[in-house]
Amino acid sequence: MRIAVLGDGSWGTTLAILLSGNSHHVVLWSHRSDYADAIRAAHENALFLPGVRIPDCIDVTSDIEYANHRADMIVTAVPAQFLRSVLVKIKPQDFHGVWIVNVAKGIENESLMTMSEVVRDVLPTVNSARIATLSGPSFAEEVSRKIPTAVVVASIDLNTSKLVQEIFMTPYFRVYSSNDIRGVELGGSIKNVIAVGAGIADGAGFGDNTKAAIMTRATAELARLGIPMGANPRTFAGLSGIGDLIVTCMSKHSRNRHVGEEIGRGRTLSDVLSEMVMVAEGVATSKSVYSLGKKYGVELPIANEVYQVLFENKNLFDATSDLMKRDAKGEG
Repeated sequence: MRIAVLGDGSWGTTLAILLSGNSHHVVLWSHRSDYADAIRAAHENALFLPGVRIPDCIDVTSDIEYANHRADMIVTAVPAQFLRSVLVKIKPQDFHGVWIVNVAKGIENESLMTMSEVVRDVLPTVNSARIATLSGPSFAEEVSRKIPTAVVVASIDLNTSKLVQEIFMTPYFRVYSSNDIRGVELGGSIKNVIAVGAGIADGAGFGDNTKAAIMTRATAELARLGIPMGANPRTFAGLSGIGDLIVTCMSKHSRNRHVGEEIGRGRTLSDVLSEMVMVAEGVATSKSVYSLGKKYGVELPIANEVYQVLFENKNLFDATSDLMKRDAKGEG
């Protein structure tokens, strides 16, 4: 296949290398011409994926029309809040017969749309049955080193999921298929918000008990919001739910946990973000999750406290106290 990967971040670059290794013709798109030139010259993405060689056969460009020209499949790997603006650039093109695989994890702030909904909204010629989302516990730093990893791909059409599964599968990258695209997208998005909370707990000096409580009770929040939005609650027990939640809350590679940890140490959100090269999706997505909780009338105690610490200057110890002093409830 001819596959366009839109986004030269660590994940987009890693997937371009993976797909090229599966004998596909891959074009990697960068939004900056000077950086595309630098990647081509060095065969390395020094800013986002240092030390990993990019094969000569991968075509790197900043011309988005060229990247998508005659593509059989487009992989969207730009941060969630920028996906719409990137897709608008290619809206005039005809996407009948093209598969779109989103790998960004987030919910758009203004529209409260998931990424597959943004794709359908911006690109009316795309067949909804050809849209898929790939998600799960998969840090680029590890996948690029061929460390064994398992993810899930979901589409409303299981045939699309199985096609994408076949295209992405390697001996080190195992892909499961699903038809619950809503559940997979919500799990991959909300876990980033929870990871910020887990990082706050780390930075504040709380212990393993605290983090375990946050992670476990977060699964209840996933289901509480996911079910009225049409997700299958069983999905949240899988790779895109609890699997991604575990790795994002625990790993040294987690940008979302890092943001929370620095805030837990007393730093401001603006100072932390100003030092980061890559995007921590959970920060912006916390706004969307907070709004979705209000829209659907569901309780999301952890996600709401994270939002208030990030954007309403709530003291993290007050947030912790409010969580611990909620009315007694049954676990089920």
